[in-house]
Amino acid sequence: MTPTNPQSFQLAIRALALLAMLCLPALHCVADTLQIDNTEGAAATELVGTDARLQLIVSRSESNGLTTDWTRQVTFTASPDGLVSIDPSGLVTPLADGTVNLSATSDDGANATVTLVVSGTGQAQPVSFCGQVVPIFTKLGCNGGGCHGKIAGQNGFRLSLLGFEPGEDHKRLVAESRGRRVSLASPDRSLLLMKTINAMPHGGGARTDRDSHEYRVLRRWISQGMPYDQGEIRTVSSIRCYPQVRRMAGGSEQQLSVIATYSDGSVEDVTRAAVYESNDTQMAEVSATGLVQTGQLVGDVAVMARYQGHVTVFRAEIPLRIEMPSESIAADGDPAAPESVNVVDRFVRKKLHSLGIPASPPCDDATYLRRVTLDLTGRLPTLDETNTFLADDAADKRAQTVERLLASDDYASFFARKWGVILRNRRTGGSLQVSNMLFHHWLKESFRDNKPYDQLVDELLTASGSLFSNPATAWLSQVTDQNERVEDISQLFLGQRIQCARCHHHPYEKWSQEDYARMSAFFSTISKKTQGTDVTFVTRIAAPSAKHPKTGQNVSPAGLDAEAIQTDAATDPRGDLSDWVTSPENPFFAKALVNRYWKHFLGRGLVEPEDDMRVTNPPSNPELMDALAASFVESNYDLKALIRLICHSDVYNASSDALADNVIDRRSHSRYYPKRLQAETLLDSIDVVTGASTAFAGMPAGTRAVELPDTGFNSYFLSVFGQPDSKTACECERSSEANLAQSLHLLNSEEMQKKLTHDQGRAAAFAADTSRPIEAKIRELYKLALSREPNDGELKSTLSYLGERENQKEPWEDLIWALVNSKEFLFNH
Repeated sequence: MTPTNPQSFQLAIRALALLAMLCLPALHCVADTLQIDNTEGAAATELVGTDARLQLIVSRSESNGLTTDWTRQVTFTASPDGLVSIDPSGLVTPLADGTVNLSATSDDGANATVTLVVSGTGQAQPVSFCGQVVPIFTKLGCNGGGCHGKIAGQNGFRLSLLGFEPGEDHKRLVAESRGRRVSLASPDRSLLLMKTINAMPHGGGARTDRDSHEYRVLRRWISQGMPYDQGEIRTVSSIRCYPQVRRMAGGSEQQLSVIATYSDGSVEDVTRAAVYESNDTQMAEVSATGLVQTGQLVGDVAVMARYQGHVTVFRAEIPLRIEMPSESIAADGDPAAPESVNVVDRFVRKKLHSLGIPASPPCDDATYLRRVTLDLTGRLPTLDETNTFLADDAADKRAQTVERLLASDDYASFFARKWGVILRNRRTGGSLQVSNMLFHHWLKESFRDNKPYDQLVDELLTASGSLFSNPATAWLSQVTDQNERVEDISQLFLGQRIQCARCHHHPYEKWSQEDYARMSAFFSTISKKTQGTDVTFVTRIAAPSAKHPKTGQNVSPAGLDAEAIQTDAATDPRGDLSDWVTSPENPFFAKALVNRYWKHFLGRGLVEPEDDMRVTNPPSNPELMDALAASFVESNYDLKALIRLICHSDVYNASSDALADNVIDRRSHSRYYPKRLQAETLLDSIDVVTGASTAFAGMPAGTRAVELPDTGFNSYFLSVFGQPDSKTACECERSSEANLAQSLHLLNSEEMQKKLTHDQGRAAAFAADTSRPIEAKIRELYKLALSREPNDGELKSTLSYLGERENQKEPWEDLIWALVNSKEFLFNH
C-alpha cells in the first residue's frame, strides 16, 4: 500500500519500553528526513535472557489522518548482525549480548530505527513454572474448560482451569501417573512433550512443534528438574494492549502488542503468550499471534487479550468510508445539531458521523404507533387508537401517545410480566399459586405507580416478613439457594455474570472466588421460618460472613470491586448491600438497567448480551452508555423518564428501512432494527385479528397472555414461540429465533384453524356483515393487523380475491391467515 501523499507521513516502531512507559523515543519522519524526538530521555530498551521476545509494531500516519499498521509491509534489518533475529511479522528474539540498532524500511524509502540492548543470553536461566510454564498451558488450550481444565480433567489428567492453581498443576504433572508425564533422564520422551507435539496419540492433536518457543521452554524446565518457584513468586499486576483504539478500514489488519507489568515493577512483552478473542468474529478476527483482521461490516469491535488472569481490550472503529470526517464534531455529536437535542440523538449522531453512516429517515405515523404500542404495552393498537392517531395533526402527537400509554394499565401489566419472568416468578406445582399472583400484582403496582427503580430493587433485596405482608419476599422464596441469590443480583441489577467465580477465577473478568464469597456473605444471616403454609423471612442476630472456598477463612461482606463492609451483628447486612447496589456511585447499577431497556426498545443492547457487561465486552457506544446512565441517575431512577428519553428520540423514531449506505450497520443504530414479536404478544395479536381469544386455566375470560402472572400456563403456542420457563435470571431464556415448528404452527395447526374458523370470530362476523362496503371491512382488517391502510396494490388484489364471495366466511379466513403470516405482522418494525 502506497500513501496518497508520500510527503506527509510518520513511520514509527513501538516496542516494549514505550508500552510500559519506559522512555522509548517517539520517531517522526517528515518527507525524507528522520527526526528522533527523545522527550523521555532514554534511547534504548533492554531484551534480557534467551526467553525474551519483543513484538515490534510499525505504524504509518497517512495524509488523511489515518494511522495504519505497516508491520508486515516493511523490511526489518539489525546492525550489527548476529545479536537478534527478526521475523517478517516483527517478532524480535535475542541471539547474543550487545547493543543493536533495529531498522524498518518501507518500499518508498521511509525508515525508522530503535536501539535495543540485549543481555543475559549466555547465562542458564531457571524456568519459572508459574510465570512461563502455566501460561503455555493456557496459550495452547490445555487448561481450558473443554480439555484438561474441566472439573473431571481429560483422559485421567487434570489441570486447574486457566492455570489459577499453579501449585496443584505442578503436583499433578510431577507426582501423578508414576512420574511418567515428565522425565528428567530423557526430557524429549516425557509424555507432556510427546503428546503436545502429537508424537504420541493425543486427543487434542498437535498443539505446537519441536521448533517452537513453547516446546523449548517446557523441555528446559523438565531438564532443570521440574522445579516449582521458590520464595516470593512474581505475579502479574496488570496488562496493557497497544494500540488500545484504532480506526481501521474494512479488510485491513493491525498487529497488537501486549505488555505485562509484574508485582516487582518489571515489565515483559507477552504478545505471543497472551490469548485473544474477538467479541464479533464477523466484524474482526484475531490470530493467536495478535494480528487483527477486520471484515466488511461497519461499527465498533473489541478484541480481548488475556494473560495470567488479567484482561485488556483493543477496540477498532470500522467506518463506512475510511476518510476522517471533513468537519470537526461538535460537543453535541453533530455540527448542525442544536444544543437541546436529547442525549440519545447527540451521541448516536456523533457515532454515525464518525463512522460516515447516514441515518434512515423518520418512520411514518402508522409504523410509530404500532411500534411504540407494542413496546410499551405488548399489544397492538386498537382500531380507535389507530384512527384517532392517524387523523391527529398535532405536532406532539407522538409524545402524547407515549404519555397515554405510560399511564395505562396495559403498560404496568406488560412490564410486570417482563420483570416477573427474569425474577423467576414461576410456580412449583401444577396449578397457579397465591405467591405468583401476589408477586405479579406487587410488580404491577410498582410500575403503575412509577416506583423509582432504586426503591424497587431495595425492596427486593431487603425483603422480610411473610408473602402476605410483603409480596417482595416472593423472590427469596423462589431463589432459595444462596449462590443463586448472589448470581441473580449480580446479573440482574449489575450486569455482571459472576457464576464462574463460584468455583474459580472468572476467565474473562477480574472477579475471584473471594469476590463471590464476599457477596454471598450478605445473605448469611437470612433465616426462613415456616408455620403451616405461611413462610416468613427474618434476619438472625449474627455477624455476616462467608468462607473462602479455598482457604476456609471467614470473609466479610463486600460489593464487587468495593471495600469490605463492617456491620453490627444485630443489623441486617442486606441493607448495606442495597445501599451499595443502588448508589449513584456504583459503576454497574444504572448502566445495567439502561442497557436492558435500550435493548427492549431498540432491538439490540449497547452491550450484547444485555446482562454481560464485562470490561472485555465494551458497549458499541460508550459515550451514549455513560450519558444514559447519568441521565437515569439524575432523574432519581425514574423508569418512565428513561422510556420517554428513548421513545422521543430520533433514533427510536427512525424507519427500519435500510439505506444503501447503512444496510451493513448492525451496531450503531443508524436505523430501527426490526424484532420478532414475543410469544405472548404474538398470541394476543393473533387473537385480536382473528377475533377468537385464548382461554387460560384459572384466569378470567379475556385475560391476555401478557397479563399472565407466571409462565406455568399450559400453552403449546407460547412454548413453541420461545416463552421462557423462568428458571434463571437471564433474558436469554426467551428465544426470538424462528424455527420450522413456528412456521408450521402458524400455517396449518389445529389451534390456528380453530381461531380462523371460529363461529364468533372476525371472519364469520365480516362475512355476515352486509351493511358495510367490502372495502371498509378490508381497511379495518389492515388497521387491526398492521395499524395502517392497505396500499392501492393490496386493496386491488384483496378486492379481486374476495370478488363475489364477500359474504362467505372462507375467503375472509384466507385473508386473515395471510395477514398473520406476513413478516410485517410478525415483526415490530
